[in-house]
Formats: sequence, structure tokens, C-alpha cells
Amino acid sequence: MAPHAERLDLTLTLTIAGKAHAIASADVLAFELDLHGWGHEGRVEFRVLDETAHGGQKKDKLLADFLKPDLVEVALELKAVHSDTATKPTFTSLKVKGLGLDKALTEETVAQVKGAGITYRHYTLRFVDPARLLWTQHFPCALYTQKTLQDVLDAHKGDKIALANDWDAQLGVTCPLIFLGLSPESGASFYDFVVAFVHARNGVLAYDYTAQNYQLRAAKAATGTPLELRSQDVDAVTVVFPEVARHDVAILNAAAESPKNQAITNAQAVTGVRQDVLLRTDIANDVQQRVTLETARLKVRGLEVDLSWNRFPTVAFAPGALVKLPKTAGWVASGVPGTDTFRVRRMTLRAEPLPPEDLEADGEGEARRPSPESRYLLTLTTRLERKDELHVDLPAFTPPVYPRFVEGLIVSEVGETKDETWQAYTDSATSLDGYKVKMPLFANQIIQVPFNANLLPGHFYFPAYKGARVLVALDFQRAWLKRYLDWRAGARLPSDGQGVHLLVGKTTENGTSMRHFYDDNKPLFRLQRTHDTDTEKIELKEGTLLILVKEEPA
Repeated sequence: MAPHAERLDLTLTLTIAGKAHAIASADVLAFELDLHGWGHEGRVEFRVLDETAHGGQKKDKLLADFLKPDLVEVALELKAVHSDTATKPTFTSLKVKGLGLDKALTEETVAQVKGAGITYRHYTLRFVDPARLLWTQHFPCALYTQKTLQDVLDAHKGDKIALANDWDAQLGVTCPLIFLGLSPESGASFYDFVVAFVHARNGVLAYDYTAQNYQLRAAKAATGTPLELRSQDVDAVTVVFPEVARHDVAILNAAAESPKNQAITNAQAVTGVRQDVLLRTDIANDVQQRVTLETARLKVRGLEVDLSWNRFPTVAFAPGALVKLPKTAGWVASGVPGTDTFRVRRMTLRAEPLPPEDLEADGEGEARRPSPESRYLLTLTTRLERKDELHVDLPAFTPPVYPRFVEGLIVSEVGETKDETWQAYTDSATSLDGYKVKMPLFANQIIQVPFNANLLPGHFYFPAYKGARVLVALDFQRAWLKRYLDWRAGARLPSDGQGVHLLVGKTTENGTSMRHFYDDNKPLFRLQRTHDTDTEKIELKEGTLLILVKEEPA
């Protein structure tokens, strides 16, 4: 689409370290906006006059703050200026707010007055929505127990990001464990985590351009009165048919005692093409929840409409707005029913300077600048989807990498504090047994991990004992024992005897020891049971079998 000359009522304000700098509309040279339903990015160019070098009154008050590394808040507002309408319409504006991503500055001397130059400073600033700037630099490693996902989001949103979520089924449920194990090395930031979470649960990430906040939702908003688009404002319409899913889906549960292979059919699938989802869980409800999720994901996308505009609309709108297409003959011929309601999914705007012959000379010297009407060569396109479209558009993301490994200590409430006992805790929701593990790094919070044979074959029953130092694998919402990290007190033997030792019981004074080692380079086997002062021992060594039962004086 070729750009067209357009007049705009434009307001630009930069706020740096709490100080607002209003940029005159006539000083804005160009801008670009790429607006999505989940956020935006943009670029703006403007210049500021500084004539103090030759004694003039106009001073560049932005420069000192612009040179600082402080956060820049950008507010850009656009409104149409149409003079050819039959009646004076009520113009509404498009408002975009973001945070500065990077910036540049060029100085230009355009005239000589009294031996000094008139300086124009040419500023360029790129900006994005707050979450894309701040959350993409946020890599927390944090553990939460008995918290909701909403609690976690609130803990990390900061004071520049506003949330107005509507997804209690996912965000309002108290979870036994939530772990954010994000690291810069993996490339997955907190922003990636949020988008990946929404994608994995078939939700919606929406950015409200009116309230300037984010919404995590179960479904797209579908309320409000649709805006009637004017055919004379649109240059061209293109109907787009997105790619159709051609695969079936199968849910496979690899649990040996409850295997499952459940097919989910797709009417548009090509025979033999499928996507298998592999699970391993003993909880039947987990399997059914995944079946429900993948069934909802398997949807055929409907048609979309691309509009190329020949002018900025009188009634401005942003992604998320509902609109209705004109019902004139030219539009009906495109095959899109005029009765359908559409949602704006994306908008792109590009405003470039007018050619020099369309610019007015500045009142002083030879400098040329845009006229007060702020005329540009404007390109505006929008992508529409049907109101009932189930496909969710999300930004590209890097999936978080799990598991992360953290040390913990086994918890047991059996016996006295000094007793190295073991305990299995039954989960009331799943009826599965688990260990409790204390996580010293994370304020000694207690998590639960599966109570199973771990690295031993099933005929060895050696549960982890109280206080054992273990390596815990932490996933987003689950954890398990990876391995053991230390020797039990009293279990280690001197290296010169090359011994091995099995030590069981509550303590070294209340338990049983079985050890094999070398004495004078001859093998020795000793089995000893101890209870306070009472001792029973069987010992086999070169030419000797010793069976001893004794009780030491108290």
C-alpha cells in the first residue's frame, strides 16, 4: 500500500525521572507503531530547537534528562483531522503508552546568526509495552508454597505493570508448589514464562490500550458495541485464510499400572498425521485434564481480513476493539458477510515526513520544519478476526528450561529430634505418599516429593532418613529426589580398611551396623546390633568366629 498525505492531531510526552517533557506536535518528524492484542512496540523521531548559543530564547530542556540512563516513559496520542465531512464529527484518539527501549541523538546546525549556529537536536526513541521491556530482563529463581499464580504475578509485576486478570480457574487456585527457575543462560525470562504459561493452558494474554493494563483470561473479551467502519476510509480489503491444522492428537500415559492411549480426532486431519502427547502419571484426572486441553487446542482457524486505509479513522480504535465492516456492494463481493462482527487483532502505522516542497519555512533563518498541522505520509493497516475466533495470537517466546537442582533436607516427625527416622506423608488430594523436604535456600519452605524407590531396585527398602542432605529436582509445579549428597553420621569408614558399611536404625547407639573391611590385609565381617548399653555382635575374621552378647554398665 502506498502512503498517503495525512494530517494528524498528535501529542507526545516523555517522562524521565518523574519530569514530563511535552514535545510540540510540529516537532514530531516521524513515528512507527506495531500494535497487537498482547502489546506493542514503536519508534518516534522528533527534533528540538536550541538557539541559546546566539542569545535566543528557545532552549532544549529535554537534553539533560535524555542523556541520563533513567527510565523513559512514552505517551503518544493520535487523532484524525478531517475537514471534508458533511458534519463535524466527534474525533476520538488512539493512545499508546510504553517504556523506552533504546534511544539516539544527533545534533544539526542549520543556520548562522551573529556568528553562532541554530541547533536542532534530532531525537530517536524506540519503545515497547512495559512488560516486554521489564519482564524480558527479569529472571527470578523463587519457590512458593501454598500460593496462587495470581500471588506470584503480583509479587513480580512491579510498579510499572498493571494487571487486571480474569482467569480464576488457573490463577486463583492455591498450589502446593510453584517454582520459578529462570536463568539468563537459558534465554527464558519472566515474560517468556508468562506467555508460555498462557500458551500451555490455552489462555489469552490481552493488553488493554484504554486502561493500559494486561489481562490473563480464559477467553477473549467479546463485549461492547461494535464500531461501524466507513467504506470511504478504507483503500483495500484482503481476505486471508490461515493455515489449517492437518493432524490428529493422541494422549499417551506411560504409567505401567494405568496406561492409556486416547485419540482426539480432527475433521480436517490427513490420515496418518498426528501429534502424540506423552505423560507419566498415576492420577487419572491429570490425563483427563490434558485430553480436555488438547481437544480445545485442536481448532480450525476462521478467515481473517486485512484492511489498508486511505486515512486515519475519525473514531480511533486499538487491537481488541470490535468492529463491523461496511455493507456496500464492493465489500459484500469480497465474500465477507456484512452481518459478521470482527475483532481488531493487529494494527501497523507508519508516518514519514512529507517531501521538502510540502514543508513550510521556519520564521527565522533557512530552517525548515513541519507545519503546525503535523502532516505526514501515513500508512495504516489492520488485521481483523471474527469475534468468535478461538485461535489466540501470542508473542514469540522461549519455553523455560526445567528442572533446576537445589539442595534440601529430609523431614520426619517420627521419634525424637536426634532420631534419624523416615516418614511417608499421604497427600489428601491424590492419596499418593511423599517425602517432605525442607529447602534452606528458600526460607526453609517445605515441599513434597514422591516417596518411591528412587535409584534403588524395589527389593531394597531404604527410605531417606531425617536430615539427609538431598538434591531436589524442581519443575514448575512438581519436584522429585534426584540423588543423595552425604553419608549418614557414623556410616563412613577409614579408607585404609577399604570397607563398606550398611548402617540402619535411628542412631548409631540405637540401630544395626553391618560392615566388611580389611584388617591387616585380611577380610573381616562384623554384624552388630546396639541399643543403648546392650550389644549383640557377630564377627568373622581369619580363623575366628565371634558371637558376643553383652550389656555395658549404665
